Amino acid sequence: MTDFLAFQIHGTADTAENPLAFLDNLLVFLTSLVGQSGGDIFAAFFPGIAALDNFHPLVVHFPIAFLSVFFFVNLIASIWKNQASQQLASYLLYLGTFSAFLAVIAGFIAERSVAHGDNVHAIMEKHELFGLITLGLASFLSGWRFLKQKTHSQNNTHPLFLVLSALLCLSLSLGADLGGLMVYQYGIAVKAVSVSATQHYQQRQHTH
Repeated sequence: MTDFLAFQIHGTADTAENPLAFLDNLLVFLTSLVGQSGGDIFAAFFPGIAALDNFHPLVVHFPIAFLSVFFFVNLIASIWKNQASQQLASYLLYLGTFSAFLAVIAGFIAERSVAHGDNVHAIMEKHELFGLITLGLASFLSGWRFLKQKTHSQNNTHPLFLVLSALLCLSLSLGADLGGLMVYQYGIAVKAVSVSATQHYQQRQHTH
């Protein structure tokens, strides 16, 4: 599947025979799956997921997306006093809280499954702390919003709720930043492939 996708990205899209080449590569790929085990077929379609040592990188993007959008939608809804927007913000908050719970659980598993030194462990502990703070704030705000809706209260723009939402967004950003630092600076759980300067230049030329 990786080779098939590579053809789509780097293939001769400007040539007339490209549709035929596309069909030929697709048929070759599908034929190669015959007789493969379920795990091999899954790896063929999702090589990135199959290469993961743990599922933390797979789920961590969901709370970042849901909770970030929640903050801005909720802020706009509070300014406009728009009930429909507040309802949308509530759904985003609930989804963000649930996905944050999954990300924290996956993070605890990842901590024990990837090799790392003492310097990275200190960063990992701070990353974990911000993850727990984010989950705690999201859970508290979800409970607050749920109780308000259950009592049919129209006051969902309490100043404290907005302040805690901002702190939630800040904690989320700081935790994500440390996560990126561990991956891109220290290469945690990354199977690096060395690329020479010549290969890198040729790849850049090929993409253009």
